Amino acid sequence: MRKVKDFSEWVHVDIGDGKFASIVSWGTPEEWQKLLSEEEFKGLNVEFHLMIQAPETVLDAWLRTGAKRIIVHLETMTDSVYVLEKCKKHGAEAVLSIGPKTEVERLLAHEHDFKRFQILAVFPGLQGQKFQQEALQKIKFIREKMPSAIIEVDGGINLETAKLVKDAGADIVVSASYIFESLNPKEMYNKLANIIL
Repeated sequence: MRKVKDFSEWVHVDIGDGKFASIVSWGTPEEWQKLLSEEEFKGLNVEFHLMIQAPETVLDAWLRTGAKRIIVHLETMTDSVYVLEKCKKHGAEAVLSIGPKTEVERLLAHEHDFKRFQILAVFPGLQGQKFQQEALQKIKFIREKMPSAIIEVDGGINLETAKLVKDAGADIVVSASYIFESLNPKEMYNKLANIIL
């Protein structure tokens, strides 16, 4: 968190349950709420990526942290109205995500309620996975069918794949390994930002 706030106004946090995603993330909503209330982190925008079964059951708790965005998966969401209303109540943006195995056409059922969509270009779980090229066609499909949608891409992002997803129509990229495994995370972040912005 301290590293991120030095060069970015946003931080993306993966929340895994060990079921839908292979990882089990650290930190409870209460711990994150306490952390984000500290003076040091005020002004930092956080989006929580809920890679979990039954996101509706924990949505309130994660929204109470002060999150600015909540990402839920189409594969595990059961009540889109509930998700959207809860996010609106807490002043957070709702993002609908799909993983590599999910057909992008399924997002069309939500083209009139969600304004933001995420394409997960790797399988939910561990960092450092290779970008799956099939994600590019999904981005292009969303851009064609929903021109005003905001598209975020997560997984396997580096300078090369960032350019590919930008050209395909993406607005936002999420990168972890490429930035934080480098000797100069701020420099890598700025290079990615220059491609996307």
